[in-house]
Amino acid sequence: MKLAFSIAKRFLGYSKGQTVLIAIGIAIGVSVQIFIGLLITGLQEGLIDKTVGSSPHITITHQAQESFLQSSSGLEMMDDFTAVGYQLDVPVFIIKDESFDSLLLRGISEGTDAIYGFSSKLISGRMPNEKNEVILGDSLADKLKLSLNDTLTVVTIDRQTVDVTVVGTFDLKVAALNNSWMISTLQASQSLVDSENKITSIEIQIKDVFKSDLLAEKIDQTLGSGLTSTHWKLANEELLSGLNGQSISSIMIQIFVLVSVVLGIASVLAITVLQKSRQIGILKAMGIQDRSASFIFLFQGLILGVWGAVLGILFGLGLIFAFTTFARNPDGSALIAIRYDIPFIVFSGSVAIISALFASMIPAIKSKKLSPIEVIRNG
Repeated sequence: MKLAFSIAKRFLGYSKGQTVLIAIGIAIGVSVQIFIGLLITGLQEGLIDKTVGSSPHITITHQAQESFLQSSSGLEMMDDFTAVGYQLDVPVFIIKDESFDSLLLRGISEGTDAIYGFSSKLISGRMPNEKNEVILGDSLADKLKLSLNDTLTVVTIDRQTVDVTVVGTFDLKVAALNNSWMISTLQASQSLVDSENKITSIEIQIKDVFKSDLLAEKIDQTLGSGLTSTHWKLANEELLSGLNGQSISSIMIQIFVLVSVVLGIASVLAITVLQKSRQIGILKAMGIQDRSASFIFLFQGLILGVWGAVLGILFGLGLIFAFTTFARNPDGSALIAIRYDIPFIVFSGSVAIISALFASMIPAIKSKKLSPIEVIRNG
């Protein structure tokens, strides 16, 4: 083994230019794999965050479209959940300066705020704390010419009337929600419908958004009759199709890169067998075993694979760093937020090493069949 390793290093040292080219070829393949893999992963995570990052992944409602009693039994304890919010939605009319507008008064719990991020998306003011306090979308407040601490009258469809005070404005980056939602405490909505425990929906965020369908099915089995759960995938089939297409294209590109690396190494090392056949024949005549002769080329593949993997990881990280440095949004943020996935990077390097070893098996087998007498006789 030690002798075969030493000879492998000598063979690589005799053809330094060829060795460097092979290592660079492997490095380019690894760097492309890392760059494309991390880029597409970052793009997918960015799309998911923008589309469902600040919205519920699973929503539980009553099948009869009516409110139901608030209950967290069997839900709060699930480890897959990151936030569980309770809402009571009440359609209302607001009266200000003899004008009427229809809105949805959403009474929310702390879990709902964790899902939508109202607290972090406040433009002015603060979150409501009392029953008669609300926050509005900033565009709606401008339309109604409302300022902080202004009072307006809210009327339900049952003609219950209450005066509320605007204590803040928010911007959810969705015009439809900014113009139609009025946010208050859960207790405020419940007081309007004369019920202290009723809610219209339970909204949930989970750790792995792609498991939403499985968890929704599990929740349906846990909940009693009359309640049903829906997940975000049902309303985002086109997005899922696009994400799947990106994943498949990324995998195909990486496979083609690996195949090209394997074929390149195998062809170069096969030529090396022909170039070094005389030396191999002499070594066999001197007593080196066929097994050791094969290991010479296996060690060559291993050395080339390790150097190519190390250089490829450095090149790939350099490409990612350059992309995140120069590809910027107008506000200065990264065009695509890249997460450095260490397991994926290590996997890419390991695959390159294994591919190099696999490619070196072809010339290793060929060298094993060389007859020293025939090689020396034919020169």
